[in-house]
Amino acid sequence: MKFIIAIIKPFKLDEVRDALSGLGVQGLSVTEIKGYGRQKGQSEIYRGAEYAVHFVPKLKLEIAVSAEQAPAVVEAIRDTASTGQIGDGKVFVLDLESAVRIRTGETGGEAL
Repeated sequence: MKFIIAIIKPFKLDEVRDALSGLGVQGLSVTEIKGYGRQKGQSEIYRGAEYAVHFVPKLKLEIAVSAEQAPAVVEAIRDTASTGQIGDGKVFVLDLESAVRIRTGETGGEAL
């Protein structure tokens, strides 16, 4: 099993969710976050005054999938979340040692 963490731009969520649903991903968690990478924030103009935004709003997606499904999930996220601009985000893939469905007690792949 793999645990995939993706940091994406907020307006790309619906496209990514639709792509993942098409692959059979049955669930994901979404968290609103703020952060910065190489862009180091950005400058914006509001009511004629320029100010710096040091932390850019992003979404963090967390998805648990089978090891066989992980490459397709990563590719789908990369393809649909990309705008070609700086700050598109990152995808991290981690090994997932175990999972347990609380309601039924199922473990491993059956719990996903």
